[in-house]
Amino acid sequence: MKYIIEHMEEGFSEWVILEYSQIIRDVGKENLILTSLPSNTSEKDIPQKLLDLGLQWTTKECVELDGGLDKDKVCLLDPAAETDLILSDGEKFEYFVFGGILGQHPRIDRTGILRKKYGFHGRRLGNLQMTTDTAIRTTQYIISKKLPFEDIQFIDYPQINFNKYESTEMPFRYIVNENNEPILPEGMLNLIKHDAEQSIDDLLIDE
Repeated sequence: MKYIIEHMEEGFSEWVILEYSQIIRDVGKENLILTSLPSNTSEKDIPQKLLDLGLQWTTKECVELDGGLDKDKVCLLDPAAETDLILSDGEKFEYFVFGGILGQHPRIDRTGILRKKYGFHGRRLGNLQMTTDTAIRTTQYIISKKLPFEDIQFIDYPQINFNKYESTEMPFRYIVNENNEPILPEGMLNLIKHDAEQSIDDLLIDE
């Protein structure tokens, strides 16, 4: 399975770097590619941490990959889709496209751009907003691990405690680990703690 993120942000925020890094570790560098970067993007514009992990990237749009994708083999993970992602979709699709908007709060329907532009088959991952790494992890569980969506253990809007008096609520749905804790990208908890005085919106948007 190939996972494609249409990178629809300007630059790379620290939040995005941590998410993309975790996705590479989860699915393998050969199975993830960032598409639609600005046409003047060069290697120096890509964070070194991502280059070190072997990130694949291109200024091409996702439909231009591999000489042109067969749209019937492409699934767009779309919050507005009417059909949920199911196990048998792993036999139907080879590419899973994420609009680079999962994890935006409040949610902006940038996936609608891809929906209208490409006409890909759409699938939904429940009705609550996820971070991009959680959305890809959920897709991987369903497609590769053959775990139905309803059997995946989630936590919604978890509270992150910094100390006895300070905490913040994350406005997303996460998969939980064996300790019933939200699975976050490596380094994300430290980033959240370090920037506790900022809002989650500030963390998500590269200033």
